[in-house]
Amino acid sequence: MTPQQMTRIFSVLGLVLVIPLGLVSKVYSGWGSAWVEGCLGDVLFEMAWIFFIACLWPRVSAKYLSLWVFGLTSAIEVLQLWQPPWLQVIRSTLAGKLLLGSTFVWGDFFYYALGCLLGWMALEVFQSRGRSRHPKRL
Repeated sequence: MTPQQMTRIFSVLGLVLVIPLGLVSKVYSGWGSAWVEGCLGDVLFEMAWIFFIACLWPRVSAKYLSLWVFGLTSAIEVLQLWQPPWLQVIRSTLAGKLLLGSTFVWGDFFYYALGCLLGWMALEVFQSRGRSRHPKRL
């Protein structure tokens, strides 16, 4: 198996773990539910995007991918300050709310950074495992 195939497999496994946890975090009602819904969900959301993009482009550097995801999701967070009617209609759907959010919160940037850091670390492990199984030939 090539390093890229290994990265894809590990990334799919990461998605299989992170997506259900992220969806459950949006409906969790137990102890600490406000933190789980508002903060843990942001961390898992970032990780899911990193794993998803790594499935599509397994050769991309974990560092650069994580920085791009952080930049794009931060831009989407800032976009929440813009409230035109047509965008509000999109945000009123479940998919729109999950992908675009609905309210700007400064504190989200910390959890985006944390999710990207954890996603970066996990992807580095995935990619290094793929490389270690295929040593370079002389």
